[in-house]
Amino acid sequence: MTRPEFEQIAAQLRQKVLKTGLDFFGNREDAEDAAQDTMVQLWRYLEHIDAERNVETLAVRVAKNCCVSIYRKRKSLSPTLSQGEGVLTPQEQLEAKDTQRMLDETLSLLKPRERQLFDMRALMALSVDEITQQTGIPKPSVTAMVSAARKKLFTELKRRMKQ
Repeated sequence: MTRPEFEQIAAQLRQKVLKTGLDFFGNREDAEDAAQDTMVQLWRYLEHIDAERNVETLAVRVAKNCCVSIYRKRKSLSPTLSQGEGVLTPQEQLEAKDTQRMLDETLSLLKPRERQLFDMRALMALSVDEITQQTGIPKPSVTAMVSAARKKLFTELKRRMKQ
């Protein structure tokens, strides 16, 4: 898909993904966050999107995955306290920021192609077949590269956690 093609349908796609976020979260602020993340991901990979396929379906799928990612991220950052306190202590805030920094640094170690395929598989939750269709990379190669990227990330995260 070309940039002009994407720009032509972006407003329509944004409305669809915003509705998906509203359905998931039930509030406009979180839905806007999910819609923004979705549009950024679609923009980032637009040259790999086949304009002949149903782009709206892909956008909604990416939006659902963004909603789940936002939900999980917020859930993992909030403390699990028996009395339901929802405020992070300064120590917990520092730990959460440190963890996010470590994840970002570890992801930056991936080669651009590894990062692209990893993001498509892990963040966009595309199947290996969908990634193959969008990138033209053979299925066994996609599987091997995503697996290698995961192994590289897990190995580096383990190493950093031991420090």
